[in-house]
Amino acid sequence: MLIKEILEPERALHWVKAKSKKRLLEKIAQQFSDTNPNLNKNELFDAFIERERLGSTGIGEGVAIPHCRISHCNRTMGMLVLLDNGVDYDAIDGNKVDLVFALIAPEESNQEHLNTLKEIAGAFHQETFRDALRKSRNADELFQVAIEQECSQATG
Repeated sequence: MLIKEILEPERALHWVKAKSKKRLLEKIAQQFSDTNPNLNKNELFDAFIERERLGSTGIGEGVAIPHCRISHCNRTMGMLVLLDNGVDYDAIDGNKVDLVFALIAPEESNQEHLNTLKEIAGAFHQETFRDALRKSRNADELFQVAIEQECSQATG
C-alpha cells in the first residue's frame, strides 16, 4: 500500500513541537482522533505505547514508524510528522527522531498491516526521500513531497 493511499493532507504535520516520545505519541493519537471521530485518542495512545514496549519503532536515520492495529478503525491510515527538533526515541542507531510516519490499521488486517509497514520502511530508508521531506517548508509541501518522492522512488 503506497503512502498516497493512506495519507491525507490534514495528517501531514510540519514543525511539530514535542519534548519526548510519549508527548509525540499523544499528539499523534490526538490528531488521528481529531480527523476521524470513530477513533478514540486514549485507545490509540495506549496502543502506540503498548507497541513501543515490545521494542522501539525508531528505525534509524532520524525516522520512527509507530504503528498499531485497533478496533473502530475501518481502513489503514497514515500520518506524517516532521518535528522542529529531534526527540529521543530509543531508535536502533541511538539518534534522535525528527521524521515520523505513524500507521494505524484495522485490528483484523494483520498481513496488510505488515506489508504496508514494509513499504513505508523501504521508502524511509532512501536518503533522498528523507532529505526531501526535511527540506519541506510547510505542511502542504510536506504532503506533496511525500506523495511525489514516493512515486518517483517506486518508478525509479
